[in-house]
Amino acid sequence: MGSYVPSTAKQREEMLKAAGFSSADELYRDVPEDLKFKGELKLPAGKSELEVDRIIRALAAKNKEYLSIFRGAGAYNHYIPAIVGSVVNKEEFVTAYTPYQAEISQGVLQSIFEYQTMICELTGMDVANASVYDGCVAAAEAISMCRSPKKRKVYVSAGIHPDTMKVINTYCGTAGDEIVVLPLKDGKTDFSAVDGEGAVCLYLQQPNFYGVIEDAEEAGKIAHEKGLTYILSMDPFAMCLLPSPAEYGADIAVGEGQPLGMPLSFGGPYLGFMACKEKQMRKLPGRIVGETVDTEGRRAFVLTLQAREQHIRREKASSNICSNEAHCALTASVYLSAMGPEGMKEAARQCYAKAHYLAAELEKAGLKRCYEADFFNEFVTACDDPEALVKKLDEKGILGGLPVEGGILWCATEANTKDEIDTLVKEVCA
Repeated sequence: MGSYVPSTAKQREEMLKAAGFSSADELYRDVPEDLKFKGELKLPAGKSELEVDRIIRALAAKNKEYLSIFRGAGAYNHYIPAIVGSVVNKEEFVTAYTPYQAEISQGVLQSIFEYQTMICELTGMDVANASVYDGCVAAAEAISMCRSPKKRKVYVSAGIHPDTMKVINTYCGTAGDEIVVLPLKDGKTDFSAVDGEGAVCLYLQQPNFYGVIEDAEEAGKIAHEKGLTYILSMDPFAMCLLPSPAEYGADIAVGEGQPLGMPLSFGGPYLGFMACKEKQMRKLPGRIVGETVDTEGRRAFVLTLQAREQHIRREKASSNICSNEAHCALTASVYLSAMGPEGMKEAARQCYAKAHYLAAELEKAGLKRCYEADFFNEFVTACDDPEALVKKLDEKGILGGLPVEGGILWCATEANTKDEIDTLVKEVCA
């Protein structure tokens, strides 16, 4: 790793001398000899730029790129305007890290502030944080925000993403919370078991994992009647056609921000967004950037709320989130700016229209939808042998839907063309 150390040998000698040591060995003189590594590390020799380039290209050639994608299930293939990559891949953004002397880094703070503002506009909430690791973590962190010393029960819909359920189980299991899973009835969450006794919150996903549009407004009414905090997870594009989390009555809004300008990238890095009403603001994990003016009256940005877990009173922290997904958040901000409100709405309309066209054509091909309820851009169809059908499509360069219990979960976005959909249906019928 010597070639990656930015200081020169002379500079290191000067630093040792200033610290009162004549060598690096003397610096580590208090470390027992039997703990010191002797000899050379068993690492392969370095390679030239040309050799590395060939190795990377050979590895990349093993990837399979599909001509068309009809799978969502939490990660979606959307069109990303070229300007997004052009802006976010600038060196000053790629190398930026969380600022520890925050107010000095006005550029980073402004980018986070703009991101938070756009998330609030999208969700209708009062305040958003500087993001968390992904949508699953956002869900679990939101439930942690509601935790009470006397009430340890949380209601969670069975229709949420399976990965999200796993993360919630990890968080709640460690904390000793009781999770009550609300079953599905005809594809929608059944809220009849919500009595509110000893519970703190209700968590719902809209649309749910199977693509069904839930009765999210009714869920909010039930939650508030029982004295529960209502947490709603939503797809960013669904918010452009359906009511926003705030309009559904949610107290906390969370979700996966990957659709906002981030490619599929074999699963990450992604972005978890979190926003809430002012009442819950001080319980948000991470950071909140605010706008103010400096001593000369110029626009400036500050860390309005900093994570206790990284600075002080760590024993009182309810979260271990102490950083932010700054680059992913910047990507979302640039994407939303490039698309604009009308662009987002148009993309959402195309998602809805193309998914419904796909569903209608698949039904003609003999794959009937499992649930009659309306959907946004995903739906489940019955299929006798999902694995065989997906494999058949794979051989034609098509990534088919995700095999789930009872059938296949299909997805269509604005990135799918009518010709792609028609080709898919022909292959299903073949």
